Amino acid sequence: MSIQIWTYILVGLSFALYIGIAIWARAGSTKEFYVAGGGVSPVANGMATAADWMSAASFISMAGLISFMGYDGAVFLMGWTGGYVLLALLLAPYLRKFGKFTVPAFIGDRYYSNTARTVAVICALFVSFTYVAGQMRGVGVVFSRFLEVDINTGVYIGMAIVFFYAVLGGMKGITYTQVAQFCVLIFAFMVPAIFISIQMTGNPIPQLGFGGTTQDGIYLLDKLNGLNEELGFSAYTSGTKDMFDVFCITAALMVGTAGLPHVIVRFFTVPKVKDARLSAGYALAFIAVLYTTAPAVAVFARTNLIETVSNESYTSMPQWFKNWEKTGLLKFEDKNADGIVQYVADKSKNELTIDNDIIVLANPEIARLPNWVVALVAAGGLAAALSTAAGLLLVISTSVSHDLLKKQLMPKMSDKTELLTARISAMFAVVIAGYFGIHPPGFVASVVALAFGLAAASFFPAIIMGIFYKRMNKEGAIAGMVSGLIITLYYIAKFKLHWIGVEANDGPESWWFGVSPEGFGTIGMVVNVVVALIVSSLTQPPPQNVQSMVEEIRIPRGAGSAYNH
Repeated sequence: MSIQIWTYILVGLSFALYIGIAIWARAGSTKEFYVAGGGVSPVANGMATAADWMSAASFISMAGLISFMGYDGAVFLMGWTGGYVLLALLLAPYLRKFGKFTVPAFIGDRYYSNTARTVAVICALFVSFTYVAGQMRGVGVVFSRFLEVDINTGVYIGMAIVFFYAVLGGMKGITYTQVAQFCVLIFAFMVPAIFISIQMTGNPIPQLGFGGTTQDGIYLLDKLNGLNEELGFSAYTSGTKDMFDVFCITAALMVGTAGLPHVIVRFFTVPKVKDARLSAGYALAFIAVLYTTAPAVAVFARTNLIETVSNESYTSMPQWFKNWEKTGLLKFEDKNADGIVQYVADKSKNELTIDNDIIVLANPEIARLPNWVVALVAAGGLAAALSTAAGLLLVISTSVSHDLLKKQLMPKMSDKTELLTARISAMFAVVIAGYFGIHPPGFVASVVALAFGLAAASFFPAIIMGIFYKRMNKEGAIAGMVSGLIITLYYIAKFKLHWIGVEANDGPESWWFGVSPEGFGTIGMVVNVVVALIVSSLTQPPPQNVQSMVEEIRIPRGAGSAYNH
C-alpha cells in the first residue's frame, strides 16, 4: 500500500482512539475539568506529562536541530530534561500540597494579591498561546506532506480534533488521551530509529548504534565528521558556541521547563502529594526514552541526507525529495545551471535549503524504510503536537475561567457556570491558535525562545521564592515578575523581532554579555530575583498567616489528599 493510504489508516485509527477516550472520560465537574478529579495514578500521570511535554518541537524539531547544529544541539537535551529534575525536587510536591488548580492561583494566594494573580494570568496566556500556535502549525506541516492536503486544511482538521477532546473532556479527557498519545508517539519515534540503527551499524539499540561502527568498519561519528568537513561544515562533534552562552541557554531551558504552566498543572491531577514527585520521576524516565534516542536519529538522518543528495544529479533525486519539495520546506536552486545538487557550507554556492523540521519526518523515507513506518511517524508527529496543544488550551481556559473570572471578576459564579465558561474559553482559544497556525508570525522559531524566556524570567523565581522564602511579599514578587518579563521581552524584541523602530540584529557581537536571545531568560531570571529581594526587604513582610502557610507547605506530614478548590 502507498504511504498515503497507510497514513489514512494509522492516523484515522489513532484519532478514533483519542475521540473514544474523550467521550469515555467526559468531565462532569470543574474538578474533573481542571485536575481530572485528582485521582490519576502516578504511572498514568507520568505518561500524560511526558506526552504533554514532548510536543511537536521535541518529536519533529529537536532531532532536526541537533542534526544541523551537531554538538551545540546538546543544550536542548540538557535543558529540557534537566527541567524535570527541578520539577521533581523543587516544585511538584510543594505545589501539589498547596492544592490549587493553576500557577496563577498559587501566586495569587501565596502573595495575597489579585495584581500578582493577574500578572501570572497574563504570563500564562502569553506562554501558552506562543506554544499552541507552533503545535497547530506542526499539525498542518504533517498533514500537508502525508495526506497531501493544503497546510491550512491540515490546521483546520487539527483544530477540530483538539476542540473535541479538550473542550469535551477537560483535564480528565486530556489526561487519558495523552496516555494513548504517549504510546503512539514513542512507538513511532523508536521503530524507525531501531530499523535505521540496524541498517547502518547492525546494532538494534539506537543509543549504542550511533556511537558504534558502520558496516564498513568506520566509527559512524568519524564518518559524519568527515562528510561534514568535506562540504565545508564544521566537524559534527565539535562545539562552536561560547560556553557562557551555552550555560545561559541550558539554564533558561531548564527553569523555563520547570516554570511552564501546562506542565506544572499536571501534578495537581494525582491523589497524594508523594504521587506528584513519583509521577515526575516516571515522566523523566519516559521522556528519557525519546531524548536519548534523538541524538542517534540526528546522526543517522544527517549521514543519510548527505550521502543521498550531495553532489548528485537533480533528475536522479528519489521520490521523497520531490514530495518534500512540494511542501516548500525543501528547496533546490540550481545556481550554476549544471543540474547537480550542491549542498555545501558556503552560502554563495549552496543550492539546497532544508527546513530543520523535516528531518525526523523524512528520515524513514531517506532510509527507504517500509511505507507503514513512514506513516507511523506521521501519526506520532500528530500525537505529539495534539497532546501538547490540548494541555496548553486547558491552561488558557482555566486561566480565564478560574483565575480571572471566578477569583476576581465573578466570585459568586456557580460550578456549572464556571465549567461552561471554561469550555467557551477553550473554544475561543482553539480558534485563535488555529488562526496563528494558518498565519504564523514571521518569528515562529524565535517565539519558542520567548516562551521559555518568559517562563524562566517570570514564573520560576516567584514560585521558588514563594515556597522557600517566607519573607518574600507581594510587592517584591510583583516587581520581580514585571521587571524580569519586561527586560526579557525587550531583549528578544531587539535581537529577534522586526518591530517598528527596532531593527532586528541577531549578531553575537552586539549581544549583552555575549548571551543569545535563546539564553536571555537566565539573565531575566536573575533580574527578577534581585529586584524581588531588594523590594521585599524595603517593604512590609507578609502577614503572619501567609508565613505560616509557607512553612506548612514545606512540612512533610499530612502528605495525603491536598485538594482545595
